[in-house]
Amino acid sequence: MEDYLKELTETRKALLNMLEDFEEARKIAEEEKEKTRAIVVSLTDGLIVLDKGERVSLINPQGESLLGIKIKDIEGKSWKELTEKSPFKEINQLILKNKNLFREEVSLEEPKEEVLEATTVFLASRKERIIILHDISREKLIDRMKTEFLSLVAHQLRSPVSATKWTLRMLLDGDFGKITKKQREFIGKTYQVNERMINLINDLLNVTRIEEGRYLYKPTPEQLEDLVESVIKSLEEEIKKKKIKLEFKKPKEKFPPVKVDSEKIKLVIDNLLTNAIKYTPSEGEVTINLNFGKKEIEFSIKDTGIGIPKDQQEKVFSKFFRGANVMRMGIGGTGLGLFITKNIVEAHKGRIWFESKKEKGTTFHFTLPIEKL
Repeated sequence: MEDYLKELTETRKALLNMLEDFEEARKIAEEEKEKTRAIVVSLTDGLIVLDKGERVSLINPQGESLLGIKIKDIEGKSWKELTEKSPFKEINQLILKNKNLFREEVSLEEPKEEVLEATTVFLASRKERIIILHDISREKLIDRMKTEFLSLVAHQLRSPVSATKWTLRMLLDGDFGKITKKQREFIGKTYQVNERMINLINDLLNVTRIEEGRYLYKPTPEQLEDLVESVIKSLEEEIKKKKIKLEFKKPKEKFPPVKVDSEKIKLVIDNLLTNAIKYTPSEGEVTINLNFGKKEIEFSIKDTGIGIPKDQQEKVFSKFFRGANVMRMGIGGTGLGLFITKNIVEAHKGRIWFESKKEKGTTFHFTLPIEKL
């Protein structure tokens, strides 16, 4: 009997200890839950959590504000039911593109005009989906104002620099009388500076058109090798001046035509070839390759130039980017050419990329899809 009572006492103590541990664990869990809730509530971004049944289990106050709804109106409702109307409809269209992870912009008209950056993450272990909404309306407004300002300035500058160009050209051509060698040298340098200004203005106008969605394309069937040869011919003087060894390699087979805006694609080729010439030392080499497969044509241009430092390569296609090594050498440029080039290629549903090593040279590639004409 004593053994039995002793066993009961020990069992009771064990149960009490277990209850105490459970209570302690419950308190810790409650505290963590409250901490999580406080963090979620204080987030400046909107947050929506969908449970494993694709039903709304949580939305924070910022999410309510951005979407113009209340948690009580949507909590427990299925996501499919909600996506039949705005603003959930627009967000869901992005989710359908990539069910695991994405980050894209979504423009809403209801409950108010705003632009959100929507990010979704699928937690496989919990079978939950988290949607994060970041309001970038102000940033977009500022970008639009900057674009409008650049457009206005560029248009205002275009007329006077064009007039200056033709006046200088007439002086150089002797239309106003004979000029001395010294005068010709001085006017020639002024003409070159004015040309650089015209190029900058044209680049700025191209950038504003891209950002405003007005960079119109007039696609026609073209032979890409003919466009390449046309650009090479236009830059022959620069190539000879720097004694660059230029080689244009292409397959013997006839290339399939591509549907492109020829002027824009010539601008892409011109930007890439001009850069290769500019950043390659005298007597260097530039090699252009054209190849094609069943679905696309690939253009590549390799140089033996100064290369792009590894820590700066991710910025290459950004606006106004110029490498530190280029800046030290004092080589002129606007830092807009590759930004424009990338946008033109992608507008044609192509891809663009590069490989580069400092002091070893750079190779740029871009592709254009072959479409049935």
